[in-house]
Amino acid sequence: MESKKWQPKKTGGMSSTEFRKYGKEVVDYIADYIENIQKRRVVPAIEPGYLRNLLPNMAPQHAEAFEDVISDFDRYIMPGITHWQHPRFHAYFPAGNAFPNLLADMISDAIGAVGFSWAACPAMTELEIIMLDWFGRMIGLPDAFLPFTENGKGGGVIQGSASECNFVSLLAARFEVLKELRQRFPFVEEGLLLSKLVAYCSKEAHSSVEKACMIGMVKLKILDTDTKFRLRGKTLRLAIEEDRNLGLIPFFVSTTLGTTSCCSFDVLSEIGPVCHENDLWLHVDGAYGGSAMICPEFRPLMEGIEYAMSFNTNPNKFMLINFDCSTMWVKDRYKLTQALVVDPLYLQHSWTDKAIDYRHWSIPLSRRFRSLKLWFVIRVYGVEGLQSYIRRHCRLAKLFEQLIRADNIFEIVGDVILGLVCFRMVASEEMNQALLTKLNSSGRIHMVPASLNGRFVIRFCVCAEHATEKDIQIAYDFISQTARHIYQDSVSCPLAEDEELETAEEKEECIEQISLLAFFFKNKKKEKAFALFRKEKATLSQKRSFLVRMVSDPKCYNPKIVRHLTMGGFRKMNEDVVRDLSLREAIGRTKIKVTNLKYFKHDNVNTASSSSGPSVDEEEVIASSNTIRNY
Repeated sequence: MESKKWQPKKTGGMSSTEFRKYGKEVVDYIADYIENIQKRRVVPAIEPGYLRNLLPNMAPQHAEAFEDVISDFDRYIMPGITHWQHPRFHAYFPAGNAFPNLLADMISDAIGAVGFSWAACPAMTELEIIMLDWFGRMIGLPDAFLPFTENGKGGGVIQGSASECNFVSLLAARFEVLKELRQRFPFVEEGLLLSKLVAYCSKEAHSSVEKACMIGMVKLKILDTDTKFRLRGKTLRLAIEEDRNLGLIPFFVSTTLGTTSCCSFDVLSEIGPVCHENDLWLHVDGAYGGSAMICPEFRPLMEGIEYAMSFNTNPNKFMLINFDCSTMWVKDRYKLTQALVVDPLYLQHSWTDKAIDYRHWSIPLSRRFRSLKLWFVIRVYGVEGLQSYIRRHCRLAKLFEQLIRADNIFEIVGDVILGLVCFRMVASEEMNQALLTKLNSSGRIHMVPASLNGRFVIRFCVCAEHATEKDIQIAYDFISQTARHIYQDSVSCPLAEDEELETAEEKEECIEQISLLAFFFKNKKKEKAFALFRKEKATLSQKRSFLVRMVSDPKCYNPKIVRHLTMGGFRKMNEDVVRDLSLREAIGRTKIKVTNLKYFKHDNVNTASSSSGPSVDEEEVIASSNTIRNY
């Protein structure tokens, strides 16, 4: 793109007169964009690096006309935008952008203040305190969390994201437990004390919990969930007992109200008492689900919140506020601020003893005027309007669930509680992956996957503020039609590339070969092949959790020990686990195929010619074959 040669009458910038003119044009542009967004592709049809060749290599030396800037935005930037406000954007969670919110941000940006302390901008600090009191009461938080409770220690703050909320709550808990341990063991190095700390979350918790533990240099134990993907009190209690027997010090539990993968709700009424009995800091991450507590009918989902030390929810997800706006409350604000206080002279002021300085409540020093958009939206919509919006999204999700349940090609995975539905085809993982790929590549709809107990599922989230039943029906029809095309293609042209087994004799031979492989895995001489197979099947969460455990465990930095730990995991794997990981889908298909078996080859053994391998107990192979037939 050639640079525009326009010489302004001034050195650059924009006058107030020009701002009035172009500001009105930009507001019109925004309104037109929102009104006609359904005419666009949901996701752009571009590849990484598309923009590099469209823009100049160097910044302009001279001022350019705003008309040219906005024209180039529409021509070059807009084609690369994923339209999160599109009625058929069903990925992730909602990203609010209500009009009152946009206007509030315009005013906030115009003020241009940085509210790190009360003295830096008094109104920013005081409105934030009031909004956290309003919003906390709206969602039914106990008085102990609210800032204006008489003789209370609680309070709230707006952070940039739920990730920040998870991190600062972990830092507060870590500071508190280390302070106590230093008093009890004054001659023990702090690094050794730190290496003993262990935190807990469920396997469905947000990845930011793992990242917080990595940065905070503490161990993290990821716990299993029940059949509804919820963390339960009994599971936590057993983990605490086990770790204390190993000499570790449990100190922090992160729970979730509305998990990212499937919107499950950890059972706070069971977890809370366990944390209270063991003196653990309980943090509740309600990034998506927390805002729904505006509706009283959903509040039983957070029964047990009174045991929590900290809680957060994101109005920028389910309350029409745009990013960034993550509200956080603590029962004892002093336990939070003592972990984060850094107080140079140039930030001090004479009102410190009477006012709140939010720079002590978060990681960044600089702070935006986030409370203004919260104030605008709450006032323009009212509590009833926000309740209506949330209930409508939940009804639309239930409508989609009904459509999916009535279609025998699909199945629902997990409970549908709020605005998220997890589903999949009643078919192989490959077919479900192919379905999602085809849907997203069309540009007509956008969804993302999740893994629930090792199964690939597709997440359908109601995101658009003004989504309708018609939008849901259109989305379902397109998903259903595409799924049937995928299914028909798989019948006429199976996914596997290997030669098909058409006869019963060939099928029987395949079963015998796979049974033989299962037996081979029990042979310790095949440990290398076993390790390669297990490595290929390792999930991302397993890899992450291992890295998190390594963080403050010095012995894990010894490569020999790391190898031993890894191989130890392989040795524990028995034939049933191998069968569950590798053979279920292969045997379950209508047309079974012999794969390349590349992961089963060994230096001295080629499974394709098993007759030359070691002797095998014939009865065990036959028994294994009979077991596999039952899949």
